[in-house]
Amino acid sequence: MQISKEMCGFTGGQADTLRKAIGKKQRDTMAKMKAAFVDGMVTHSKVQKSFAEKFWVRMEAFADYGFNKVHAACYATIAYQTAYLKAHYPAAFMAALMTSDYDDTDRLAIEITECTHMGIKVLPPDVNESFVEFAVVPDSQQIRFGLSAVKNVGNGVVEEILRARQESSFTGLEDFLSRVNSRVVNRKPMESLIKAGAFDRFGDRSTLLHNLDLILAFAARLQKQANSGQTDIFGDSPDITLPRAQLELQAAPVIISNHEQLLWERELLGLYLSQHPLEMFETILSEQTVPLNTITADHDGKQVSVGGAVVDFREITTKNGQRMAFVKIEDRFGEIEAILFPNSYQQTLGLWERDRVVLIRGKVNSRDRDGNNSDEVKVMVDDAREITPEQAAAYEPTGKKRKTPKARAVKPVAQAKASPLVAAEKILPERIYVRLINTQDQQVLLSLKQTIDLHQGETEVVLVLGEASSKQAIKLPVGLDRASEGLIKLQELVGADNLVIQ
Repeated sequence: MQISKEMCGFTGGQADTLRKAIGKKQRDTMAKMKAAFVDGMVTHSKVQKSFAEKFWVRMEAFADYGFNKVHAACYATIAYQTAYLKAHYPAAFMAALMTSDYDDTDRLAIEITECTHMGIKVLPPDVNESFVEFAVVPDSQQIRFGLSAVKNVGNGVVEEILRARQESSFTGLEDFLSRVNSRVVNRKPMESLIKAGAFDRFGDRSTLLHNLDLILAFAARLQKQANSGQTDIFGDSPDITLPRAQLELQAAPVIISNHEQLLWERELLGLYLSQHPLEMFETILSEQTVPLNTITADHDGKQVSVGGAVVDFREITTKNGQRMAFVKIEDRFGEIEAILFPNSYQQTLGLWERDRVVLIRGKVNSRDRDGNNSDEVKVMVDDAREITPEQAAAYEPTGKKRKTPKARAVKPVAQAKASPLVAAEKILPERIYVRLINTQDQQVLLSLKQTIDLHQGETEVVLVLGEASSKQAIKLPVGLDRASEGLIKLQELVGADNLVIQ
């Protein structure tokens, strides 16, 4: 509990004394619980006693802040209130939660997944059921996206739609167009609302988009008639009813695919709502690739097949004028960065467009620029190809799933039975020593760099430069894959006598 003289009228010294007294009391109370806590972790969580004691030490430092009664009471009250609301009014609670995070798509994705686990369906926006924010559909366990969450649909558009439906819901597209001001709800918001699914109850998205010009012209005509006060030649006689103008939509020549509609959702709502686009690729990806979240730094140097959707792409030009690229792909389990060196990038030009689903064969790399192990995992691409929705639909499952390669075995030095010096010798990795007497041959140096870049691996490469009397050894930041043809190419560049592995 934070105590200040302003809060209690004490002097600075009195407040400090009281603060220390409270802290001591809390620590004394904590000390009584230590043995039971540590024994409980060992018994029930199956952890080592040393780990439990380290955890206790860290928790003691937090206790002064986290375990005082005032602090705990406030958090307990909030936790109780939110738990009560979630248990008894789940749909309303989740709708309010998503409204508070409407501009954070990562949080929204998590909360929509939680809704699915709770049996609550999150639906696309709808002109008859949506409001400005997320809202519960009456008499159901369903939540509608707010209209203001749709890109290109401003508050003025939403307010106009809500004003027009105050008395009753829209009975059809013609009714909507006759009651909503077409100058406010114009082309851009209409197109976005159609693509986001807000007019699905009135027609197929492909048909509505194909007839958008006709729809807008019809709305403008109704608006013009309303503004001019035009009626039939008999005036407003209640005894005469003239047929109302009909909106006749033409069939769309091309039906928009489900995959394309999902991309619209991601563009306009910030996330995939009705389903994840990779669901239709699930069978082929599960049999031809390994999940991205199963690849770790322990797989460094291993060959893998991975796949997913392209979510980010960046091209750079190297110092020697060649192009290479960095691509981020994601599947339903995680994401990873794929690196394309000039050769592999040249062979796959035109493939790396956002939202394309690709299958990649390459090698795992977890080394940093200095060649040291790190936790950052990448895939060095050897080759890649696109998987189209048609190919995914036509794929015949085999029932055999690809397995993640075994992690490399690393034996700690401490477990070696030999002396430390002998053990160290056994675990020292092999190195490739490349001798270059003539350091002025730029073509050889460039070819050497390109060869190593294209065949990266975990074997360290050391350049030995200059004459024997003044030679220098330089460890390169990137290693070589000894199993690749890179070793042969290095021998061809410098000669077998100038390349040693030891």
